[in-house]
Amino acid sequence: MTLRPALVNIKALDDSAVGRFWAEALGWGVTSGGSGATAAQPVGFDWQNPVGVCIDVIAVPEPKTATKNRVHLDLATTSAAHQAELVARLRSLGATPADVGQGDVPWTVLADPEGNEFCVLEPREVYRDTGPIAAVVVDCVDPRAMARFWGEAIGWTLLEVTDDHASFRSAEGVGPYLEFLRKPDAKTVPDRVHLDLVPDPGDDKAAEVALLRALGATDLDVGQGEVPWTCLADPEGHEFCVLARS
Repeated sequence: MTLRPALVNIKALDDSAVGRFWAEALGWGVTSGGSGATAAQPVGFDWQNPVGVCIDVIAVPEPKTATKNRVHLDLATTSAAHQAELVARLRSLGATPADVGQGDVPWTVLADPEGNEFCVLEPREVYRDTGPIAAVVVDCVDPRAMARFWGEAIGWTLLEVTDDHASFRSAEGVGPYLEFLRKPDAKTVPDRVHLDLVPDPGDDKAAEVALLRALGATDLDVGQGEVPWTCLADPEGHEFCVLARS
């Protein structure tokens, strides 16, 4: 049985505006599912058989708090000139500089039009073939514990694990990395950004959810009501959803 990350789910007051921002930022297309959902995705992306991830923006009535998101995107660049050009283009699209205590670093921290933080990285060889998203990054207290849980939860390959960092990538070696970075502060507010997972064809969603619970995931009520997906939280409280294939 296997679950794969398929969507980076972002909550927004205006899903259409934030969805358009991310589509233009990444050079992807934008589609609207109506009823407060807008997707930014590359040509040919199939969320049921994902290669990499796309972005799904969902409308919510609550604005983002001042608390830094514990999940964010790192964007890849190929040269110093590309990094500078991308930062300038993102700012022209509505991104703003963000101070998350990063100090003097070679990457640039920005926020999307509703304040969701993300980074534009300096060129790094490790991200040369990821596409526009280098990594989905999760702040956590214990990367080793997160590596144990997520290593059992998803069908991606664990590439590195230390006290400070854990890194996964798809078994096919394509798309972005999933990284867990040690931060001393525990989670205090609901995640504004989370992952949606999808079972492989033929796998049983209920069995996958039962396995996740056995691994330490807990059920989550975010007011979703009767829906075909299941909302859970990992052992440090990061929300995620397991989608039904139909």
